[in-house]
Amino acid sequence: MQYVSTRGGVGAVDFEGALFSGYAPDAGLFMPQHIPSLDGDTLRRWSRLSYRELVKELCALFIPAALVPPSTLNDLIDRAFSRFRHKDIIHLSRLKGGLNVLELWHGVTYAFKDLSLSCTGQFLQYFLEKQQKHVTILVGTSGDTGSSAIESVRGQKNMDIFVLLPKGLCTQTQELQMTTVIEDNVHVFAARGNSDEIDEPIKELFADVDFARKYNLMSLNSVNWSRIMVQIAHHFYAYFQCAPSLDTTPLPLVEIVVPTGGGGNITAGCIAQRMGLPIQLVAVVNSNDIIHRTVQHGDFSLSQSVKATLASAMDIQLSETLRSCSASDEDIVGAMRRCWEENLYLLCPHSALAAHYHYCQPDGTPRCCLAPASPAKFQEAVLRAGLAPQLPPGITALTAMETRSTPLERDQDWAQLLRERIAAAAEQWGAAGQGATQP
Repeated sequence: MQYVSTRGGVGAVDFEGALFSGYAPDAGLFMPQHIPSLDGDTLRRWSRLSYRELVKELCALFIPAALVPPSTLNDLIDRAFSRFRHKDIIHLSRLKGGLNVLELWHGVTYAFKDLSLSCTGQFLQYFLEKQQKHVTILVGTSGDTGSSAIESVRGQKNMDIFVLLPKGLCTQTQELQMTTVIEDNVHVFAARGNSDEIDEPIKELFADVDFARKYNLMSLNSVNWSRIMVQIAHHFYAYFQCAPSLDTTPLPLVEIVVPTGGGGNITAGCIAQRMGLPIQLVAVVNSNDIIHRTVQHGDFSLSQSVKATLASAMDIQLSETLRSCSASDEDIVGAMRRCWEENLYLLCPHSALAAHYHYCQPDGTPRCCLAPASPAKFQEAVLRAGLAPQLPPGITALTAMETRSTPLERDQDWAQLLRERIAAAAEQWGAAGQGATQP
């Protein structure tokens, strides 16, 4: 299995090359040169697998055994999921009115990104230990990516992670999950800007080929193929859980409703579709509706600014997908209230977008709404819906913990500051007797 850039400007790489690159050198994204096609018999066999087993089957399709032996790959995936709170890792809640909510948030940070990033962290560690390398990870986050990425690599001696968050635009819980991790290899920056603005210095550093090569820069944002690959699995799991029957030919269609920000999750769904999974994808977005406008009207123009909404992890404009729906903050709180009144079940504001779409579709179509985060991370939105937050101990303990972050003010050169900090971290790693190695 080889991986090629979506812009076609560089040669193919293997899985290890795609894993460590993030963006391709031509600024494209690495994608598989060939998408495996699964027949009906394979899908029926896979329908009996657990989520963990589906991840292993899918990863084995995209990671050759010659690169990672099957037994090692299975061990890495088992280790990745060892910190999840639910025995099944993910869980489907079947609610009234045909509302099926797939809970993807039972990981350490209560967000679906723990699923892919926990595996990606294990894959990185495997290759780094084999080759005695050090990498510098750059992450821009609009909410949950930063904390999930941090948890996936915290404490690792051969990885330094630099995370930029938009100060005041994440929830307090999201910010605390990042700033309370006091580890030598974790560097958090609180920037006075929105999610699109904090991506700019990151893109600038990746575009500086000499700098990127010298310090082994890589990304763990949604552009990283490893994340997309693991996320394919929950689309298969959602289908198998919600399909009325697999005894028919052709197999029945199931609609998967995906709350969409950066686009990694919907991309994983598109690949699952290309592999032969009979799903109809719906991207649901908040008032930052560039995806919806693009799909409905071909309008890919950027708005003058990114609006702060209750679904803060989706306060982003640049992305791409298929069928779509846009909802307001009022729609979000309305869906949260209705779901609670009918089921005594709390939704996070992102999951509520998917539920809102379901409530607007009285057609009885088999449907699964993906729930990317726990409502415990969005107390303001829960309170705005007139409901009471239910906070687990892991969330309440954050407010009493020590915090550490570096402010980035608008009058500073963010890219230059990052260059200096990255160089210092690499020098410190080299002084520990490791000696930086080029990938």
